[in-house]
Amino acid sequence: MSNVITASHLTLAYDKGKKEIIKDASFSIKKGDFVFITGPSGSGKSTLLKALYGQLKPTEGNLVVGGIDLARASSSKLQELRTHMGIIFQDYKLVNEWTVEKNVVLPLMIAGYSMDVQRTQAQRLLKHVKLSEHAEKYPLELSGGEQQRVGVARALSKNPVVILADEPTGNLDEYSSNVIWDLMENACQQLETTVLVVTHRIPSIFSLPYRHFIIENKGVYEVH
Repeated sequence: MSNVITASHLTLAYDKGKKEIIKDASFSIKKGDFVFITGPSGSGKSTLLKALYGQLKPTEGNLVVGGIDLARASSSKLQELRTHMGIIFQDYKLVNEWTVEKNVVLPLMIAGYSMDVQRTQAQRLLKHVKLSEHAEKYPLELSGGEQQRVGVARALSKNPVVILADEPTGNLDEYSSNVIWDLMENACQQLETTVLVVTHRIPSIFSLPYRHFIIENKGVYEVH
């Protein structure tokens, strides 16, 4: 099965010549892998996600995601890559002035899909995350767990090849966390989506086989 992500001697820093956050890391991730990334606070977990999303260019080495070399990618190539990605944030990043339904289809709106496609996909996804009855509500009328489910639905709206999740259950109670893990397991299993999750703690109830990378001392190591 082909690699969706390949890092080769990857070094990341916020300014060239400044202190490296990640240094000389090499790893690969295949289609359909579920990957947990852990490590101490400040070790570079979120920095790695930013690089995978193309927000931070490698200072040395190569990072290839979906066949695109991010060290050399043009802004149009990065845009193309992001259309195949779903991003889930710890603080949800929903538009509070928009309904739940409109938040879910935001990536489809940006990509210029028709209203019919948007509506159909919103109904399907809100049913999937068990929020159909909240379609016309606004984010602030929902609980934290419900808002994060809207975030997951939005991340799934374009049937992404890769989902990147940054502490997706960090603010949630146990029930809501379990719902989020179930949704991400389903995406990985049913859609063969590659899922990378930055987290402080791997959930104790997790039924899928997964890979575990730890970031420490600027290195990225797989735990076997």
